[in-house]
Amino acid sequence: MLTLGNIFVLMLLATAGAWLWHSHGLRERALERVKQHCAKLDIELLDGNVALRRITFKRDNEGRKRLARVYNFEFTVTGEQRHPGTITMFGAHTAQIELAPYPFEIKNPKPTAEIIQLAEWRQEHNKWKQ
Repeated sequence: MLTLGNIFVLMLLATAGAWLWHSHGLRERALERVKQHCAKLDIELLDGNVALRRITFKRDNEGRKRLARVYNFEFTVTGEQRHPGTITMFGAHTAQIELAPYPFEIKNPKPTAEIIQLAEWRQEHNKWKQ
């Protein structure tokens, strides 16, 4: 026969299970956001995972304190060095993604126009005025 104590324990276990299931889903969302961010910056996410660092209260953009999950991850640019990063999530919404300073190449675009000397340009345009 079920007693009130047994029902309480079952409800407590069900609540803990639901919270763990929900937390796993939030972790998967954080991982997807980090993958998108790394792809946009042309860097490589290492190990393909994020790890929960802590659950804390942080201020959002409006200054209200909210429950936030902070996840750690590592990325690389050259394939030789690991660099740390963090993602902060307010529920299913991304608050911020922070990356440690890392080396990157400045990609100069190829020149698409030819260089025109000013003296030549003046000669060409002055002959039409006369």
